Amino acid sequence: MFADYHVHTSFSSDSDTPCEQMIEKAIRLGMDRICITDHYDMDYETGEFQLDTPAYEQKILELQELYADRIEVLYGVEMGLKPDLEENRRFSGYLESHPFDYCIGSVHVIDGKDPYYRDEFAMSDAEMFRRYFEITLENIRALSGFQTLGHLDYAVRYGIRKAEEYSYRRYSDLIDMILIELINRGIALEVNTAGYRAGLGAPNPHPDVIRRYHNLGGERIVLGSDAHAPEYLGYGMDMARDLLLSLGIRYVTVYKKKKPEMIRL
Repeated sequence: MFADYHVHTSFSSDSDTPCEQMIEKAIRLGMDRICITDHYDMDYETGEFQLDTPAYEQKILELQELYADRIEVLYGVEMGLKPDLEENRRFSGYLESHPFDYCIGSVHVIDGKDPYYRDEFAMSDAEMFRRYFEITLENIRALSGFQTLGHLDYAVRYGIRKAEEYSYRRYSDLIDMILIELINRGIALEVNTAGYRAGLGAPNPHPDVIRRYHNLGGERIVLGSDAHAPEYLGYGMDMARDLLLSLGIRYVTVYKKKKPEMIRL
């Protein structure tokens, strides 16, 4: 089983799973490493997704020592992206001030609202998806310090009709610009397997987006389950592996001390 690079524990406000339970599950699955990436969304509208970084960091350091002979535990974080967060280097300064192995940069809000709360948007699915991609592009251009863009088409999970109004072709103008920015900036593309369990029948992003990234010359792909409970750790990774191979992709990327390493599928 491949390493899981998108994992949440009780340090995230939307999980009550102790870190140890996630690590023990990873060991049972045969993983040789796990990267815990708890949420930190600065200025999240409802005040959630804050992170007690000192306590989190101390816990990860303790677990790295405790499990050193069984599995490698890596210190990650999932940061919510908002263009204004780089004022006074607030975003990049935070990342530089802690010894993270890895950071996922994820767009969780569209103009301050989370697509998870779909009823708050007076938009069609198509309008919401387009605005999401516009905001994603703006974030990539404004912020730095993260290694991977998380769940590129996250908003599609919460469409009223799920993916009925979504395709790569429909939004290719924006998606292509996003992918080119990632490649030019050395930012990896996450293949987030939570899309499978969200009823999309595919990971986030859609296979057509992954194919386009690869065809444009993108080489860095990171696998993550977005697990918030042990039963979802590693979920869908075998399907994702088969998908990547079918697209002609032969390697995935892992990070340690923010340095990429290519692992053959």
